[in-house]
Amino acid sequence: MNIQTARYLEQKTVWPTDGRYILAQYDQSSVVVYQAYRLSIGEYAVQHQRFGGDFGFNRMSWIKPNFLWMMYRSGWGTKLGQEITLAIRLRRDFFESVLAAAVSSSYDPDLYSTKEVWKESISKSLVRLQWDPDHAPSGAREERRAIQLGLRGAMLREYGRNAIVEIIDLSEFVASQRTHVESKDYGQLVLPIEQVYVPSDPSVVARLKLSTTVESERA
Repeated sequence: MNIQTARYLEQKTVWPTDGRYILAQYDQSSVVVYQAYRLSIGEYAVQHQRFGGDFGFNRMSWIKPNFLWMMYRSGWGTKLGQEITLAIRLRRDFFESVLAAAVSSSYDPDLYSTKEVWKESISKSLVRLQWDPDHAPSGAREERRAIQLGLRGAMLREYGRNAIVEIIDLSEFVASQRTHVESKDYGQLVLPIEQVYVPSDPSVVARLKLSTTVESERA
């Protein structure tokens, strides 16, 4: 499994407790995001290292850089149609372009003069952004917000066919860690390593109202 991992309790001590953060596993050239699918879609993606087959390019598809938010959404791989958990390693420049194109699902008067202007912007955008409460392994809500990004149209096609560096099937890993969650043995729980990700463009940071450092958030 080409994903770096560490104990949950160790990571928890350095993660921010509140604020809008992008928590992700990344390096100089790539960023990992997560999705969960039914068997036919997931198996095709792993085999071909791209999306196709039963995958719908005519709809919106949501990616999540935060593993625990994905686990909350999929019930740790137990929900119908979300049995296969995929880690998708994307080109970092593509992920940055997704953030740059994102329009919030919620109206923000600081960014749009009227709701009509916002509605027009979101209707034309190829990327929708949503902030949700992050969740602990137990499913309990955190004060920290987690980001998810909905892709459609040309952006989704670029994602599914050209932007992927690697697709990894995490289903067995998820199942093995689910046993620790079910027994509430969080000391044994291992998760993908995630750190605060800051986009390279300061204007994107400002427009998304991102928190950037743990220290400033706790100050």
